[in-house]
Parts: sequence; structure tokens; C-alpha cells
Amino acid sequence: MTEINDDHIPASESLKHLAEVHGVSTEYWDYHGRLASPRRATLVAVLAALGVRARDEEEIEEALKEHDIAPWRRTLPPTVVMRAGTPSSVVVHLPDGASVTLRVRLEGGGERALAQTEDFTVPRQVDGILRGRATFSLPGDLPLGWHTLVAQVGPARGQAATTATAALAVTPERLELPDSLGGRGWGAMAQLYSVRSRRSWGVGDADDLTELVSFLGDEGADFLLINPLHAAEPAGAMTPSPYLPVTRRFINPIYIRPESILEVSRLSGPRRSLVQWAVEEVQETNLNAEPIDRDAVWKAKLEALEVIFAEGRSYSRQRDFERFRAEQGEGLERFALWSALTEKYGPLEEWPSTLHDADSAYVANEAHGLAERIDFYAWLQWIVDEQLARAQATALESGMALGIMGDLAVGVHPRGADVWSDPQAFAPGVTVGAPPDMYNQQGQNWSQPPWSPEHLAESAYAPLREVVRYVLRHAGALRVDHIIGLFRLWWIPEGMGADAGAYVRYDHEAMVGVVLLEAYRAGATIIGEDLGTVEPWAREYLASRGVLGTSVLWFEKQHDGWPLQPEVYRHLALSTVNTHDLPPTAGYLADEHVELRERLGLLSESVDQVRAEARLERDRMLVRLREHGLLGESPTEREIVEALHRYVVRTPSALVGVALVDGVGERRTQNQPGTDEEYPNWKIPLADGAGEVVLVEDLPGNVRLGSLLAAVREEIDLRS
Repeated sequence: MTEINDDHIPASESLKHLAEVHGVSTEYWDYHGRLASPRRATLVAVLAALGVRARDEEEIEEALKEHDIAPWRRTLPPTVVMRAGTPSSVVVHLPDGASVTLRVRLEGGGERALAQTEDFTVPRQVDGILRGRATFSLPGDLPLGWHTLVAQVGPARGQAATTATAALAVTPERLELPDSLGGRGWGAMAQLYSVRSRRSWGVGDADDLTELVSFLGDEGADFLLINPLHAAEPAGAMTPSPYLPVTRRFINPIYIRPESILEVSRLSGPRRSLVQWAVEEVQETNLNAEPIDRDAVWKAKLEALEVIFAEGRSYSRQRDFERFRAEQGEGLERFALWSALTEKYGPLEEWPSTLHDADSAYVANEAHGLAERIDFYAWLQWIVDEQLARAQATALESGMALGIMGDLAVGVHPRGADVWSDPQAFAPGVTVGAPPDMYNQQGQNWSQPPWSPEHLAESAYAPLREVVRYVLRHAGALRVDHIIGLFRLWWIPEGMGADAGAYVRYDHEAMVGVVLLEAYRAGATIIGEDLGTVEPWAREYLASRGVLGTSVLWFEKQHDGWPLQPEVYRHLALSTVNTHDLPPTAGYLADEHVELRERLGLLSESVDQVRAEARLERDRMLVRLREHGLLGESPTEREIVEALHRYVVRTPSALVGVALVDGVGERRTQNQPGTDEEYPNWKIPLADGAGEVVLVEDLPGNVRLGSLLAAVREEIDLRS
């Protein structure tokens, strides 16, 4: 449409009003601190993705009328979310003059009748019928959980009696830190795929994770934060980014260690040799620091896993597999089916058009013919689940207070399993990203479709709660990437640049409440990655709910640009020196973040200016470290790295994280935002400053790592 691409027509006040009532922000503060507004074309396109037509004033007027009357058409809202201990209310719409009762059917059994309160709202004509409303109280003593509201509406003016239901979520007021932390804890951060051992298959896996948490637990760590383990493509080229999965609910089976599967012990000699030959194809890559080749790794592992699967299982093992499968239900079956179809036909765009509808008879027919491969892909999920369970058990046994800290990506691949399985859950014609900021001056487009706010409410937030519930199966904490996405997301219409998006608001009270409820049930702690452009009230809200924020030393600055004093850091935060989107500290100190962006053409300012700013930032940090007596006049790189970590430990932050790359002296960044093929993102194996591979077995004897961990422990003891 020509209007969508016309940047010269300003948005009318009526268009702005329509956008706001549908949760589309018409103003926001950019990273320069200036008030900015989305252009008209952006608002029209974003509203279209929300199912609202606004191409001209006539459509805008009609859409405003529809928004006003829509709630009166339904008896109950689709989902009600409230906090335990805080009374609330719910509105029921019904034919004027009809009687109504409302009760709560409790998740654990039993019912509670709800009391009606006074409501003097004037009835309205809705589609030719006069409709009124009644309000009922929701008491604060309802138990935590997912309940059901049941409204029974009596007959009125010849209309039959009806029954309506809605989901009711009673969520925790706030999460408290576990007593096992003793008020404060520290841990490590690692990209699991990068941390390999001599027995790895070219990529870090669940066995390497088990060894790593055992070592770190003995060192006194309380947690290990790892990258998202979400599933990637089962065939063809595997997307390297753990933040662009095909589904966030299930795990990438590349993290399986085949030899650790129980059934391997039953293999005959020849079949065991097949497994050994498969690992030999990739095992030598453990010893070089070249980018990881996931496709080669998965090809070898797939060959071995198929041999092991074909061996079959004992009665008890098959029973356990079937129980897992039944527990995960339709979600697992659809993912396994999508995997089998992808293996057969390739990427979704190459599938026959008859298979694009997951509910079609054609797909059902394919499922019948692919039953064995569906079994195989479901089995892979059971196996990786078992191995991750073993890793978390080992972490807790080693003395960790939290154990594994999982990571939840902000979205999924636009042609992945989640979008195919439940397309209505996603808004069409838009992707998610971020507006320009200091480190990404052209903005970012993450190419992920956003969840539809309307579908989330209609489905009782099932997509969100199922994802959180699964990731927390074997984790004591969860880092939610870009947690502000529970409040708002930067939607970018197709065909527009990342700087031409708009913020779309979500029901953050409901979204955060759902996350807290699932975390409470799992006994887990929630950490929100709240870097970048985040309004202060949102951080305050998250803190009030017991959600920890994220503080990165290089980003924490006073208004004058100097590093923030440690005592001013937040208490409810996971504080670290760096993040995976920056080079390791050794590389950052050497201006690698400037040189890399200059080589890749990502700078919108002159390289001399950016380099000068980086030098000023570094010099001010060194001055600050000396102010606190943490650094001498001619420090080595290692001494600066340790001083920076001591500085972070001196903050009141509840959690402190140490990146494994900082411990071994790595200089290469894992990910350069704003790039795709230009840089080997998410492929860098763990190595030291000289480019020599560092394996899991090497970590206990690594002098530099041991010195850094000792410095952190010593500083924590001094602060206790």
C-alpha cells in the first residue's frame, strides 16, 4: 500500500488516539534523551498487525467505535490475573435485567462463591440488545494457582440462561530470595556450547555442564548462568544464535552426550563401533579455537543417536519415556511432528502448501506416515531432559544455592515450530527488535515475530506459562532476556528499518504475574535483563515484585559520565563486569568493541570519536578503581580484570556474576549485535588470550581463573 510507505504525512490525532487505546505508544524517549514519535506509516502498519484497519479517517473512526463496544459483547474477560493478598474485582456483562452469580472453581478442588458489589454503570445498546454489567469482589485470600471463574447468567426477555467461564490466575505478590543464598550469592556465566572437554563432540553438552557445575560448586559458586538451550533446526543449516530458536519450550538435542544414554551399555560391539566412529568425526575439533561447526556436530550426533534409539528400551525405561511424553502432551507431539516434517521437506518455505496448516487433514496424514520419526524426536527431548536433570542435581549436591540459571530468549524463529504450531499466537507482518542505542546506532531487528497481546489473554497466557514452566524444570533461576518485553516490545513493520518501529504495550501486570507464579511453583529466582532503554518505573515495578534486574559495570554511569559508585548499585540485581554482547573484559580494555564495529561498518559516528570515547571511559574506570584502592599505577591486564570484579563485589547487589571468558583471558566477543554472516556470532569456543583452547578439564588448574575466583571470594568474605 502506498500509504504505508509514505513518510511525509504526519499522523493525525485520531490515528494517535487509536494507536494508544490499542497499546501502541505514540511517543518514546530515545537513547539521546529526546522525545521521539513513530511515523504515520509505522502506526498504520503496527495497527494492522494487531488486526486493526486504520488506513484512512473512516477506518479509524470505525475502529475506535469497535474498541469501545467490544468488552460489552462478552460476559467475562478472557483471563483475570490478580495478586494473592490483594482484593480485586471482576466485571460481568450480561443482558439488562438478567440475574447472575459468579463463583471460583479452585485448581486444587472446591468452589468459592463471590459477592456482588454495587455497580451503577448505565446499560448500553450492543448489537440491538440492551446490556448491563455487574461487578464482583475477588477476595485476597484466594490460593495461588490457576483457577476458573464461572458465571451463570439467568434468562432475560426471552433469552435462555447461559454459563460463561474465564481463567483466573492468582499470582505471588513478590518472590523472595531463597534462604540458601544467605542474602547474597555469586556465580559464573558461560556459553555452554563453547565450553568443551576432550570427550565432547565439538560442542559443549550436558555432561560438560555437569562437570562445570561440580567444579564451580566446589569453588563456592551459587549458580552458573548459561545461554538459552532452546531447540534449533533438526535438519539443514542450524541457526547458531541461541536467541533465535525454533521453539522456546523444548531443548536443542545437540546438547545430548550420546555415550551417557543408558541404552548404550546394551549395544552390541558392531553397533557401539558406529557410535565411536561418529564421535571421531568431530572430536578433534575440541582442540582448536576455530568457530564451532554445529552442522557437522549435529550430523555426527544424529548418526549415533539413531543407532541408540533403534536399540529400544527396557520395560521400565519405555514406561518412563511414555510418561514424559504424556506429561508434555500436545506441545511435544507437535514439535516432534514439525521436526519430522522439516527433516523430510526442508525449511518451512519449501513444504507443500497443504502442510502449512498444522491442523489440516494433510498434516494428520503425514503424521501417520512419520510416526517412527515423531517417536525419535520425542525421545530426544526425553534424553536431553534426563541429562539436564542430572546436571542440576549435581549442581545442588556440590553446594550451589541456585544451581543452573537458565536463560529465556525474547522470541522465536519466524519459520519455526512455534509459529507453525500456533500461528494465531503471533502478530503478522512485524518483527521484534530495538531502537537505536549507543552500541547499536542503527537499531536492531531480531527477525522474531511478537506474541499477539490479544491471543495471550484469550489463551490464559498459555504460551508464556508453558515456556517458563519447561525452562524451569531443571534450573534454580531464570534470566529473562529483554524482560521489558513483558511490558512493551519494539515492533518493526516488514520492509522498514529497525529505527522505524513503535513500542507496543503488553499487560505487564498479567505477564509478570504469570512468570512469578511459575517461578514460585518451581522454587526459582527470576532475573530480568533490563539493559538499554528502560523507564525507571518499570525497574521499580520489577523490584517491588522481587524480580532482580541486571547491572553491567560498563553501562552503570553517573549523569556526568563517570562510573557509578559501587554503593549506589541496586540490591535486587545480578551485577557483572560484562555481557555476551560485548567483548570479554580483556578485549574491551583493548577497544575490541570499537575496532570490530569499525571493521564491520556498524559505526554511525567517526571511528576516531568512538575510540576517544572508549579511551575516556576506560581511563575514568581506572581512576575509579584507584580511588577504591583496588589498583596500582602500572597494573597488568589480569590485575585490572580482578580489580573490576572486586569493584562489582563491593556493590550491594544480591547476585554477582563472573564470566568464564574473563577468568581464562579470552578476548573474542561471542556476539556482535547488528550482524549476521559478517561475524561468527555464537560460534566462538572457549580459549585464552593467546588463542589456545581451554577445556573443562583445564579449568581447575587454570592459574588465571583460580586467581580471579579467589579474588571474588575474598572480596565477598570482606563484605560479609
